[in-house]
Amino acid sequence: MATDFLFPKIADCSYVSCYCEENVWKLCEQVQRTRPEELSKCYAVFVSNEGRTVPLWRQKAGRGDDQVVIWDYHVFFMHNPLPNRCLVYDLDTTLPFPTYFHKYVTETFRSDLALRPEHHRFFRVIPADTYLIEFSSDRRHMRRPDGSWIKPPPSYPPILSNTNMHCLGDFICMSAGKGPGAVYSLSEFVQYFYKSPHVVAQHNK
Repeated sequence: MATDFLFPKIADCSYVSCYCEENVWKLCEQVQRTRPEELSKCYAVFVSNEGRTVPLWRQKAGRGDDQVVIWDYHVFFMHNPLPNRCLVYDLDTTLPFPTYFHKYVTETFRSDLALRPEHHRFFRVIPADTYLIEFSSDRRHMRRPDGSWIKPPPSYPPILSNTNMHCLGDFICMSAGKGPGAVYSLSEFVQYFYKSPHVVAQHNK
């Protein structure tokens, strides 16, 4: 594996359990600050579906030998510098950090063919510079009706865009024509990023 990693050590990355969308935003911010020339080759990737039930394997929160878990959504970071050199940085995986794209997708998502349609995975791929500007969350999704936290939040203030609007749902949504970036099925996602580096087109808008 290449040695020029954007994040040499997982311990040096900002991480709070159950706040994957913010963890990835912090990775994008770190690249913008330390390796700005690489930012255009980086992406935030949301995984979800209409019913918000997506099975992922090789997850730290997973159970059994395969470490499988069903999330409502998940977010990971991708760096796509050269053909067949796309790297995935997932702070919640038990796979190496980072892992080459094909290995990560094969072991984390396996195949939709053995799954019921309601568990099929879709991917919203957002360029890192867009994610840094447009993502905004007041963390309301992590509060119970009485206002208490489901999981303790990060110690830093909520990440809010210039509009100060909570728009996490726009990123989790996998409907074409809504939200930033581009939406792919699992097979489309693999075909698009396993072959060669691309600039994500706004084909679903």
